Amino acid sequence: CVTSDVQAACRGTTVTQELLKEGFHRDLLVKVELGEDAEGCAVAARTRLPPGIYVDPYELATLQQQNLTKAVLIPDVTDVEAPEYLATALVLVLSLELDPRCSRCFRAAVPVHARYHRPAEESRHAVVVLESPEVLLCCCHSHLAAECWEPAEVGAPCSAENVGPCQWHSATHRPAREELMLEVPVGLREHSSLVCALTLLTTLLCASLILAATCRHGHFS
Repeated sequence: CVTSDVQAACRGTTVTQELLKEGFHRDLLVKVELGEDAEGCAVAARTRLPPGIYVDPYELATLQQQNLTKAVLIPDVTDVEAPEYLATALVLVLSLELDPRCSRCFRAAVPVHARYHRPAEESRHAVVVLESPEVLLCCCHSHLAAECWEPAEVGAPCSAENVGPCQWHSATHRPAREELMLEVPVGLREHSSLVCALTLLTTLLCASLILAATCRHGHFS
């Protein structure tokens, strides 16, 4: 069967992703092992970030200035203060670096941050699901197997040296991979009244202390 032969020829490319660290501020690590040599090709991973998680564009710009990462965020402007229920999904195109220990292995990491979620009725955690990334290749001087790769629409340059438009390709046959799940702590709705009361009391106390200090040490004309 021709279809089986094609799938067998393209079965070698694998993708894994991990969330490093703990809490709301993590590092997303993406690792790719290609099924064929890609010497001279730029390798990237395109992943969709759901509303519950985001990349800070200001932090990303700082890392790129320091040559610590190469990535394109779509859209490039996002509200980092918005909670999950007011945010929108993002697309991240992350450039991968060659692993010196493996000629077909590429990897990269980027900081990601979880957003606050609505209080829940019972569960103390909300689950954010990250789908498996799409593998992308941009080859200026190499020929890719047509049965394994197809042209992809990507609004990103192939490299820092080549900022002009280039043709990315994506894997046409990829093995099934598990989704990555992030558990985000959330509050309970039954605690809403208590939280509001404590917040109000704390605000009044702080305002009173500031007012008292101003009256005692302030200089008024």
